[in-house]
Amino acid sequence: MEVAGKTAIVTGSAVGVGRETALKLAGRGANVVVNYSRSEEEAKQTLANVEALGAKALLVRADVSRDDEVRAMVAQAIERFGGVDILINNAGITHFVDFRDLEGMTEEKWDHILAVNVKGLFFCSRAVLPEMQRRGAGCIVNIASTAGVRGVGSSIAYCASKAAVINMTMSFAHAFAPEIRVNCVAPGFIDTRWHLARKGAGDYESYRDAVAGMTPLKRACKPEDVAQVILSLVEGADMATGQTLVVDGGMTTHM
Repeated sequence: MEVAGKTAIVTGSAVGVGRETALKLAGRGANVVVNYSRSEEEAKQTLANVEALGAKALLVRADVSRDDEVRAMVAQAIERFGGVDILINNAGITHFVDFRDLEGMTEEKWDHILAVNVKGLFFCSRAVLPEMQRRGAGCIVNIASTAGVRGVGSSIAYCASKAAVINMTMSFAHAFAPEIRVNCVAPGFIDTRWHLARKGAGDYESYRDAVAGMTPLKRACKPEDVAQVILSLVEGADMATGQTLVVDGGMTTHM
């Protein structure tokens, strides 16, 4: 797909992978809808960075787990830019709960994770579908995790939610064809503030370096690395749909 002049919605684009993806799309000449639910100041910074690249941008606060807010976001994008061509389903959350602590994985935490990571992805994809079909083309990239492949991650519910993302990618690829391609990126560890906030600076650096040492590429994945792969699925994979591409420096195949 030629990105220049197209309109992309990037959910959860205030920070991390979402921000880097928004910037890469903007750098290719796309109009970008910057979405956030809580990180307003960071989202405004993303917006400013996108506009600094010369791209047109729209800032929309929307909780992807709420269907009404998702539909309103898509409507705003269509009103502002005339359509939607690209959807990056990046928004996601977790709760850190040891796998052995089954009682700690409460119903409330299950509901929160599944509402954002699974239902939110469904709501966003459903909302853009009619417009992409009307335009006769579209591209959706879902962000899963190696947690959905290996069953190892921040919590059992998180792993289950990301496995669902991978499965939905295949289902959507069949349901949305032939006009719309749907693919998935499954990152491993990403060097972001998410892990830093949980572990603290000293412990985090040791953890990051240990993870990097276990990968064949001997470095930790950064948000821009994942964004690069996302962009490749939008721009240069016109014959690929229903696929999941793991981005973890080779760790999954090495273990």
